[in-house]
Amino acid sequence: TADCTTLRDFLKKIETTYGKARRVWVMDRGIPSEAILKEMREPERQTSYLVGTPKGRINQHEKQWLDLPWQKVRDSVEVKLYEHEGELYVLAKSSGRQAKENAIRRKRLARLLRKLRAMRKSLPQRDQLLLRIGAAKKEAGRAFGFVKIQLPKKDQQVTRATFTFSTDQAKLKAAEQRDGHYLLRSNLTGEDPAVLWTRYVQLTQI
Repeated sequence: TADCTTLRDFLKKIETTYGKARRVWVMDRGIPSEAILKEMREPERQTSYLVGTPKGRINQHEKQWLDLPWQKVRDSVEVKLYEHEGELYVLAKSSGRQAKENAIRRKRLARLLRKLRAMRKSLPQRDQLLLRIGAAKKEAGRAFGFVKIQLPKKDQQVTRATFTFSTDQAKLKAAEQRDGHYLLRSNLTGEDPAVLWTRYVQLTQI
């Protein structure tokens, strides 16, 4: 069962059992739908939320936050705040998390490149090559998207001219600059950013 389909009933059950109160619901991305967030913003609900958003939305809102100053909320965490359509957006940057995400991607990418070099050295038949690349793609996960691969066409022989690959350095650099960034959204528009960050990090403790 998709999480977003159970949230509405869950909110109703808590309010029915314990009454209405100024609760703050802290949720990971993918838990609430846009429709449910809209319902939670209704004044009569007296309900507040703090929810993570997909990383793609960081790029969508880039014009909003690009020129804003960073505010330090912890030794390794900085935030930028801006309001958009009645919600507060918190762009958080964790230097420790950034280094960790960089290292994980680099490790997976290095393993993928080693496998591709081995394939280019052995030059298997095309069908076998496609199978091996498929297995390497599954293991590499998102790191696979940072490699450009040229494969031989159906009627071509596998040679070092028809099978080539290279790292997309521009795409990799852009991704590394986004590592360690979180975009949170909330209807708590007057809240201290340090408090919001502390509340959201509770999810890792849970």
